[in-house]
Amino acid sequence: MIYIKLFLNFLMIGAVSFGGGYGMISLVREVVISNGWLSEGELMSFIAVSESTPGPLAVNMATFVGSSQGGLLGSFLATLGVVLPSFVIILLIAAMLRNLLKYAGVKAFLSGVRPCVVALILATALIMLLGTLLGFSDVEAGFSPDIKGIIIFVLLAGTGIASKKLFKKSVSPILMIAISACLGIAFYGL
Repeated sequence: MIYIKLFLNFLMIGAVSFGGGYGMISLVREVVISNGWLSEGELMSFIAVSESTPGPLAVNMATFVGSSQGGLLGSFLATLGVVLPSFVIILLIAAMLRNLLKYAGVKAFLSGVRPCVVALILATALIMLLGTLLGFSDVEAGFSPDIKGIIIFVLLAGTGIASKKLFKKSVSPILMIAISACLGIAFYGL
């Protein structure tokens, strides 16, 4: 039963989400939390690991969540579910691409989806910020800030801003991940 549930849930996520992995995070979060597959903290850890490993974020998250719930077969089915809609859509678009983009309705659809993707990414980032750094889960529980996490966040943001100012370019994402890993080890230990 878990295998069918993993496949269908990630198939739905793959079919209705736009904007790549970051756009999918809010849907993955909703599905994973509502099914009780992971806690909020575990999901945050899965997102961090998914970001740190090679490959698309959505595929990595589906693989990790599937593996945690159903082992090797679970990871395969969750990953298949999340990539199948995109695969089919890309095949269809490739077959009709030249004719498809000249329609005003297609252009209007894509123009309407872009702000939605940005809103989903920002909402997810805000939820993660409130939950991870500020320890906010609901109004009654209040805030319990993670001082070490806030310091790491400020150091990473400062590194990014300083790099833009001094070198006129962004810090490599790989370097930022390495710096954050070192800071995590330094602040939280092994």
